[in-house]
Amino acid sequence: MAKNKKKKIPVAYQPVGFLLGWLSGALAGKAFHTTWKALRDEDDAPDALDKDRGWGEILLAAAVQGAIFAVVRSAVDRAGATVIERRTGVWPSSDKNGRD
Repeated sequence: MAKNKKKKIPVAYQPVGFLLGWLSGALAGKAFHTTWKALRDEDDAPDALDKDRGWGEILLAAAVQGAIFAVVRSAVDRAGATVIERRTGVWPSSDKNGRD
C-alpha cells in the first residue's frame, strides 16, 4: 500500500509544483529588480539586444538574474516538498535525482 502511495504523490504534487514555480518566478523577478536597482541605480536591467549597453553590463545582469532565479526557485521548491512530506509522509520526488 505504501508503495502505491509513493507513486501517486509525485503526480499529485505536479499542480502544486506548477504553482510554486509561478510563485518563485514572481518572487525572483521582484528580487532581481530590487537588486539591480541597488547595484546600478537604474529601474531597468539591460537586455541582450540593447545596443547602448556593453557586454560586461549585459552579462553581469544575466548572471545576477540567473543566480537569483536559481536560489529562489530552489528555496521555494524545497519548502514545498518539505510541507508535502510533513503532511503525507512521502517526499514528492519519484526518484533521488529531484527536478532535473
